[in-house]
Amino acid sequence: MEQEHRHTAIGAQPINLLYLLHRASCPRAGCYADCRSLYLVPLTIVPTPGGRVRFSSNTTRLFTRARALSLLIGALLSFQAVAGEVSHHRFHSPTLGHDYPYTLYLPDGYHVDATYPVVYLLHGSFGNEHDWTSRGRLAQTADRLIKAGHIPPAVFVMPGSRSWWVDGYNEPARRAFFDDLMPHIETTYAVGTTREQRAVGGLSAGGFGALNFALERPELFAAVAALSPASYVPVPPSNSSAHRHPAFLDAEGQFDRALWERVNYPAYLEAYRLAVTPRADDRPGDTPPVPAYISAGRRDVYDAEYHARLLRQALERIQPGQVRLDLYPGGHTWRVWRASLPAALTFLFQHVDGDAQALAAP
Repeated sequence: MEQEHRHTAIGAQPINLLYLLHRASCPRAGCYADCRSLYLVPLTIVPTPGGRVRFSSNTTRLFTRARALSLLIGALLSFQAVAGEVSHHRFHSPTLGHDYPYTLYLPDGYHVDATYPVVYLLHGSFGNEHDWTSRGRLAQTADRLIKAGHIPPAVFVMPGSRSWWVDGYNEPARRAFFDDLMPHIETTYAVGTTREQRAVGGLSAGGFGALNFALERPELFAAVAALSPASYVPVPPSNSSAHRHPAFLDAEGQFDRALWERVNYPAYLEAYRLAVTPRADDRPGDTPPVPAYISAGRRDVYDAEYHARLLRQALERIQPGQVRLDLYPGGHTWRVWRASLPAALTFLFQHVDGDAQALAAP
């Protein structure tokens, strides 16, 4: 069965900050009508005989709510105190001939005697290793999902690349990822080294790269997430940055269509199908299929929804019921990618083994 989920936007309302915090935990279905007025009244002091004062009933209720909200704010601050750690690193890459940068998220309580699942998140065209944390709010999202028990404590690696995650004209980004980055991470940090403990994801050009990595090397990844993947078929639209990216520009500065077709996902489908499809004698394939999460904005200027549907159809023919497509209001923007990130991570960890983290020492 094809899975498709649509998300609708909630109209923004100019509301009081106290009410906004209150609404996050209010159980009333009619909260907007019933409670909002309590947070929009002024603090009213009513004089009484004898020179004493009392607060109006609305003001008293406001103070009661504010006291409850202060406890909520304290809980939020406490939550932030146990957040995961974000750091920035680089190491020398023999494949690239220069330093390979990456941003690292370690979960709260990270211990070297544990073994954590690892997720590699790839940035978009002309992006860098800081994007997922500075613009995508990866750390806050991971903290929240781990705290709620939706995903296990995990390590997130966000590498930087000058290419579209391909062995292009400007650098061999694909080979550097497999030959340099993954071995470096697995020998430096307490992460799993098996397929079941590893996933890959990305946005736009990073979604293009993540999908290609999973299809080319299904024995390495338990799941893949591609957010607005720039996996355009047969070629990128004319407004795509692929047409001016050094990864695809030949010696004359022209977009190399033949290179694009060699490194885009259709080129990997047949070998992938043979690797993951059960044999005629009912023996399983050499490798299980890689479940795929795909998302796109419905007003994407690169028509990502159309291309995401083509991608889903191609994968569904190989692995029915193991592809999910989420559609969001919005374009090719961080607003859409931030909105889809919790669903993407939750999907990944439905297939990634997180049990090993229980080995952590107290």
